[in-house]
Amino acid sequence: MEPKSTFWKRIGLQDWFLPNGKPVNAEAVKIKALTPDDVYLYIIEKFKESIKQLSFADRIVFYHEFIISFNEEDYQDFVNNRSGLFGIIVNESVKKFYELLREHQEVGKKVEPSSSKWVFRLVSHPDYKRGDKGFIGKLLPGTSTKKEANLRVTFIPRQTGVAQTLDISNEVLKGFTYYSEGYYELPYANDLHYNEKDVAKPGTKVLARLETIMPDKQFVGRKVEYLIKDDDIVVSGNDEERDEQAVFKVPSEWVNTPHLRIRLNKADGKFYLASFGERTLINELEVAGSDVNSPLWVELPFNSRVLLNGIVGINIFKPEP
Repeated sequence: MEPKSTFWKRIGLQDWFLPNGKPVNAEAVKIKALTPDDVYLYIIEKFKESIKQLSFADRIVFYHEFIISFNEEDYQDFVNNRSGLFGIIVNESVKKFYELLREHQEVGKKVEPSSSKWVFRLVSHPDYKRGDKGFIGKLLPGTSTKKEANLRVTFIPRQTGVAQTLDISNEVLKGFTYYSEGYYELPYANDLHYNEKDVAKPGTKVLARLETIMPDKQFVGRKVEYLIKDDDIVVSGNDEERDEQAVFKVPSEWVNTPHLRIRLNKADGKFYLASFGERTLINELEVAGSDVNSPLWVELPFNSRVLLNGIVGINIFKPEP
């Protein structure tokens, strides 16, 4: 049977990582553990390169979406042992972006964004080895509909440490592994200043969006939407008597009262769910039921599908920008 082609072979980079197709001597290449500074400096380097590659005349143009890819072990080392560091790195990177853009503005350059937000996706790939880093930049995050369009990608081979850039098709991206905890989205500040104190008051900022599909006749063909604005909410059924912002009353007899509790853990920025209903599934995996006074929490990633009592479906999404 023909051996499975690796990611590097498919895009023609096999020789960069395995010279002459032969395994690299482990003694010859000492791979250092990936540090937060490595990730931060890499993002800044790619941002500067995007300005050089995309700008013209007096107009400063730059990428708004950054896909930073690592080896699976390197990625999990950050997630498991350095929880929250990716978020800090992203915020510090955006601060530096604004500093660099202000420098261009101060010498008379026109700095106008091509999008209203910054998007960061930190991902892994099974063919990446320890120490490998990759970068994919996009001008308009989430707006490209041309599947045939190529993306410009930069790789840093372990052997040389010299960046190599080429175009690849969107099909290649199917091999990457995306994580909910590796997705970060920040609004673009038109004054080019990152303000850490500019935080929305509780109950006003939309933290997530729930979209519910119900079998009840009066709702056939319709979706009921609920915007999560509180750190801790309850999803309940028809018999719910409370009329509060933090209570999502699903108008269906198939939902228990209460059925779910969903909360945001500010420490890691993730949502968690506890089930009090007869039956609850997250992405087809059943959630253990618990008592209202002693909830058992399970992670609820964005884009998950929750099924209540095998009938009512609820999807959780990131809020609209």
